[in-house]
Amino acid sequence: MNVVETREQLAAARAAARGTVGVVMTMGALHEGHAALLRTARAEADTVLLTIFVNPLQFAPGEDFDRYPRTLEADLAVAREAGVDLAFTPTPQVMYPQGPPAVRVDPGPAADQLEGASRPGFFHGVLTVVNKLFQLTRPDVAYFGEKDYQQLGMIRAMVRDFDLPIDVRGVPTVREPDGLALSSRNRYLDPAERQAALVLSRALRKAAQAPDPVAAGLAEFATEPQVKLDYFVLTDPMLGPAPARGPARLLTAAWVGGTRLIDNIEVQLP
Repeated sequence: MNVVETREQLAAARAAARGTVGVVMTMGALHEGHAALLRTARAEADTVLLTIFVNPLQFAPGEDFDRYPRTLEADLAVAREAGVDLAFTPTPQVMYPQGPPAVRVDPGPAADQLEGASRPGFFHGVLTVVNKLFQLTRPDVAYFGEKDYQQLGMIRAMVRDFDLPIDVRGVPTVREPDGLALSSRNRYLDPAERQAALVLSRALRKAAQAPDPVAAGLAEFATEPQVKLDYFVLTDPMLGPAPARGPARLLTAAWVGGTRLIDNIEVQLP
């Protein structure tokens, strides 16, 4: 595996890549969910390119940028095991050589709901760095996890609206045996919080089987006083208004102690 840190090194390595190039963009602290993305890319692309960059643009003041886990050596070991060909590990100075960018991607009104409502400016930061990394890596295919379902939809919209020649593919959420969605932030949880956090996936599962999904989900959250609910909503697969029947999506976010977690599942309304 070739590990590069500068734009010049990346450009040379990318020019030498042959066949289809699949990219997996991460902020590091890799877990089995990231490994699933990498394995999917390895099965489908000729060259697998991993990016590891903790993007300061998507952290609001007071969020966990400074304490976000940075485990580069362990991450590179995961990458090697998954068969990554090229890893790009830039610093903020490499990504933003003139400092925070004056021009950023405007995610539009869709960014004002769900995660965007709770984290103002979040999607401006996400789409800006993803767009920059698309320009630097020039992939044919990009793989993103469905756990960040709204983010996946926003990236697909940006690729469509900017006419980027990239196929964006979602990979299903990977879970622990007890149902907790894998997240780099799970390592913040102490044992009691880890147990309490199971209410997110439990509420989604119960809601998916209930005549009134939102009421069932809210009732389940009410059984766990350690968890502070941010939102629990039912939408269509494109995050529009909930349909009366057919495919839909349940999405939730909640605070478990000082850690904010998100989760979602696909549902079929009878």
